[in-house]
Amino acid sequence: MNDYVLCVDSCCDLPDGLAKEFGLEVLPLSVSIGGKEYYHYLDEREISIKEFYRMLREHKLPRTSQINPEGFISAFESILKEGKDILSVSLSSELSGTFQSALIAREELAERYPGRKIIVIDSKCASMGIGLLLAYAAGMKSEGAPLEETAAWIEKNKLKVCHLFTVGDLNHLKRGGRLSSSKAFLGTLLNVKPLLHVNNDGKLVQTQSTRGRCRVLAKMVDRMEKTIVQPERQFIYISHGDCWEDAEKLKRMVSERLPVKDIIVNYIGPIIGSHSGPDTLALFYLGNDREVPY
Repeated sequence: MNDYVLCVDSCCDLPDGLAKEFGLEVLPLSVSIGGKEYYHYLDEREISIKEFYRMLREHKLPRTSQINPEGFISAFESILKEGKDILSVSLSSELSGTFQSALIAREELAERYPGRKIIVIDSKCASMGIGLLLAYAAGMKSEGAPLEETAAWIEKNKLKVCHLFTVGDLNHLKRGGRLSSSKAFLGTLLNVKPLLHVNNDGKLVQTQSTRGRCRVLAKMVDRMEKTIVQPERQFIYISHGDCWEDAEKLKRMVSERLPVKDIIVNYIGPIIGSHSGPDTLALFYLGNDREVPY
């Protein structure tokens, strides 16, 4: 059985140590902020996440760039030269063109390395939702699952990865075209907090809204309790936009309601954070169909 490498882009927002433990090849996207471009590596070698959010709070506007085909070709080819195959999982194609770049790279490299296999998957997920998929894939790989079996599991289960988000500043949603200026203004005035999720198309959409941060966190946990499957077998992921205390609060709320195996908390990185803003909170788990009505 040929060995293979799990590749993912840095929008997975996993802790660097966990990504290394899983044996992932992580390709960085880039962000431009404060007049300088930085590549987002999980070890924060070019920009720390705390520094990134400091600049956001100073109202410096970021601009993100996807991984181009050449970036994938370079990373993939180094793996293929070692005689290994590739399973690449990308940020939802509805949120970035990175998936398309990976497809282009696969087509070009297939001609150069006809004996190797490259499988490219559109995760339809974002942030630690991608990370959650890769955690299960890494577990399968470590137990000896072949490339095709692991890829088939991801395709079958990717729409079971539930994403529940809330944001701290509605103006970031307005800039991203997901909220009108009038709704952003009134929502800020009335302290309205949206509850969002990622639908089956891989798009970020609003489902509900409520007044106050505590209430929207409670709604997130309510929703999770209704839709999670076999919680006692699950690792739950929480990502946050530099609001560690709120993330710890959400972690406590989940652990008080559900007998999950463990809860892993990490920052939302600069790529997703450029669009969601500071004080975003996100909750990820495996559930039933994530399009089930709220």
